[in-house]
Amino acid sequence: MGSSQGSPSRFTQMKKPSFPITEGLRSYLRRYRRERDVPVRYERLRSFIESAPLHDAQGRPTLWETVVYDRLEMDSLHEDLKRIYALLRVDGDLSVMRHLYVDRIDYCAFGNSAPFRIRIVNAYNDNPDHFYIKRGDASRVYGLELEHLLSPNRLHYLTCGDTLVEEHIAGIPGDVFIARWLHSDELRPIRVAKELVKFNERCFVRLLGDMRAYNFVVVITPDFEGAQIRIRAMDFDQQSYEGRMNLYRPQFFKDNQPLALFCIKHLRVETARQYQREEQVLMLQRKAIIEERLDSLLKTMAGDAIAPRENVLELREALAEHYGRGEYLRCESMGDLIRENLESIRLSVESPLSGLPSFDEGE
Repeated sequence: MGSSQGSPSRFTQMKKPSFPITEGLRSYLRRYRRERDVPVRYERLRSFIESAPLHDAQGRPTLWETVVYDRLEMDSLHEDLKRIYALLRVDGDLSVMRHLYVDRIDYCAFGNSAPFRIRIVNAYNDNPDHFYIKRGDASRVYGLELEHLLSPNRLHYLTCGDTLVEEHIAGIPGDVFIARWLHSDELRPIRVAKELVKFNERCFVRLLGDMRAYNFVVVITPDFEGAQIRIRAMDFDQQSYEGRMNLYRPQFFKDNQPLALFCIKHLRVETARQYQREEQVLMLQRKAIIEERLDSLLKTMAGDAIAPRENVLELREALAEHYGRGEYLRCESMGDLIRENLESIRLSVESPLSGLPSFDEGE
């Protein structure tokens, strides 16, 4: 099964180009300790000499293959991968991780970033973890950083030149959740529907596209009055690229139709608007805490050509109509549009009588 941590591009005609990490973005990453010197670059992992198809626990083929390296290279490669994991988790303190070992390296040729997945295991208790090494892509880096700043989720990732290192995002893949969990008696429908509305709003305001069911995960946390739900994006390749506005709203993807119908069944429109407003307020509160950092990121993003101009023009027209604000028509970049989205929800929160378009509007 695919995931953003190496998801297949099931619709290859929609594949976007990879954009290089510019010096402006690199300066931002250095300032906030995201750019680090890592001992294994992406190209080094491509020097494997053999591969074998990887099957899941039920014996079904996956889109991953396990790769093998020259025996003379293997030991030093594994040690260097442990150093990267230490950088990701404990700022490079390898002394607390000497009991770890690299169990397997997998490769997915179908993902936009053609990722390598490293399975690392604790020798004392056999507990595994994973991290990913991918080709660096400016779109994906902006997506990761915006997720870190504006969502309730913190992300650990590093860049080094044209290499991107990401932690594993754990959870139930969205398509599996729909098939096996959506109608489970163990979950309260209102809590599921509430999180769907909030996730939809987060994606829309920060312009994260292509949130089909296999590009996000669902985290279920037991609570004393039933389980709590959190939906987490795990694929950031389509950050601020598309021109069609509804490609930034998960509710409109065919894969997610069962989720949209679930919300309609279990939520009144007034309640959905309440949850939408709650998430808008939370985003504004997060923005206030990291104002300087977010401003620096959006300034850098505004100067980066991470989408065709025609997409920016199409999207700004749609957003101007959606929010009823002509200020969008002055935006010249995707970074400008995200800044304007945040301004739109700020104005709406401060002047609630003006209202906002509801979450369930169609095209």
